[in-house]
Amino acid sequence: MTLPTATLARTHDVFNQSTPWADVNLFTTNLPLQDALRLHAPGLGVAGLTALGAEMGSAEMLTHARLANTHKPQLRTHDRFGHRTDVVEFHPSYHALMGAALRHGLHATPWSRQDTGHAHVERAAGFMLFTEAEPSILCPVSMSYAVTPALRGNAAVWADWSKGLAATQYDPRLALFSQKSALTMGMGMTEKQGGSDVRANTTQAVPDGDDAWGARYRITGHKWFFSAPMCDAFLILAQAPGGLTCFFLPRVLPDDTVNAIRIQRLKDKLGNHANASSEVEFIDAMAWRVGEEGRGVAQILEMGTMTRLDCALGTSGLMRQALSIALHHTRQRSAFGKKLIEQPLMRNVLADLALESEAATALSIRLASAFDKKATSEHEAVMARLLTPVAKFWVCKRGSVFAQEAMECLGGNGYVEEGGEGVMARIYREMPLNSIWEGAGNIMALDLMRAVRRADAAAALDAELAPARGAHPALDRLAGALPLRVDAMTTEAEARRLAQDVALAVQAALLLRSAPGAVFRAFCDSRLSGDWGYSFGTLGAGVNLDPILARALPA
Repeated sequence: MTLPTATLARTHDVFNQSTPWADVNLFTTNLPLQDALRLHAPGLGVAGLTALGAEMGSAEMLTHARLANTHKPQLRTHDRFGHRTDVVEFHPSYHALMGAALRHGLHATPWSRQDTGHAHVERAAGFMLFTEAEPSILCPVSMSYAVTPALRGNAAVWADWSKGLAATQYDPRLALFSQKSALTMGMGMTEKQGGSDVRANTTQAVPDGDDAWGARYRITGHKWFFSAPMCDAFLILAQAPGGLTCFFLPRVLPDDTVNAIRIQRLKDKLGNHANASSEVEFIDAMAWRVGEEGRGVAQILEMGTMTRLDCALGTSGLMRQALSIALHHTRQRSAFGKKLIEQPLMRNVLADLALESEAATALSIRLASAFDKKATSEHEAVMARLLTPVAKFWVCKRGSVFAQEAMECLGGNGYVEEGGEGVMARIYREMPLNSIWEGAGNIMALDLMRAVRRADAAAALDAELAPARGAHPALDRLAGALPLRVDAMTTEAEARRLAQDVALAVQAALLLRSAPGAVFRAFCDSRLSGDWGYSFGTLGAGVNLDPILARALPA
């Protein structure tokens, strides 16, 4: 028996599906971010963030994000005549996204506009909002932010490049720095034999005289991870006669010829697809010394501090986007006679994710505020040193399991790459990067060990937690023990646990000041009191989920 055509057509009616999370303002719907800004940057104007939130939540920008990741960068080492070109070609959507990032000042602009006192916090909030739409193109943006202050170690280069690095009109051309409307910079530190152990680097720098940019060197060697190879210049590490040294290496030399940077291949990565990460060789390339010979490690540590902040910010932004998509979906999708968000188990999962997301945002913005104040406050300087490895370790560690749980809220649709729902799969693939890049978990734990060896570390942590004394018994117990643990820390084997506990204590203390009481109490009851399981969605029966869910994403 053949069914009528009309009957067949009705079987393809689409219903009980959610709409894409698009054409929304990512800033005005994010109450935790707004409250964190009120706490750490009172009086900060938010017109720019509101505009950025609308732009990055638009369907147009989400389409650019999808296309930039679907059509990966392509390496062209030679032209058809056999000439060496070393060019990476990007989809037009990549350039559209880069243009937006620079236009909103997410790269080096905080170093040129310190007048508000909140330049780094404002930029941090913008970085998080942009990450919600597309994180991977922010690699050169983050590196430009990180290397700009280090570039002052060569006054002549700084004088020529600082204006272009602060400019906001993106220019993708391969051209002499003085001919471009804006400039970006990258970094080249790790080598195949050393990884995080940059002291094992073998790239050699041979003195080659002096010129208008100072001491010039010839560089021969390789870099195993050389992200964003189409940036205009890079800070690299190489072995000079005086030891491991930082160098400024431009793609186009002052005489308008192309430097000898040979791109060997692009990395085939789990995620981060819109960004080109490469392996390169330097064949007698030309570079200029930044700072003193033998001081390269100290300089790279300072740059790493900036990029580690961005790792925490980026993961916080991805958490927020995953949570928003999950909430948006479960408000529309029905199962077993109710909307998913009305189902008790789903409500527990979503509320638990909301607590994690808000705590990550609170800690990341707190760290950014320390960057604004550390030059004038000893306490803030110490907290910047302590919280950088702590936030990088803990927030990024939580990212992957968070993304998996949020994906599960969408069921099979969350696992599918295509269309609007494919954002969740992209977030999941992106999450491990921030935990690995710029030092994985053990490197962060070791960095925290170095930080707590300072005589003032325990006292600074005690002062940071002091405003929360008496607010919750579990927080009091943890906060009271931490300074003693910091003073007594003697073995590396305990460093990861210390990083976790410092993160949780500081997050709780921050939530007391910026979040409603229901959020603070639920966070402390679950994360600090032990009324919690080993996965998301195991909040205790006494937790009031309604205000947590209402705050997470206003209907």
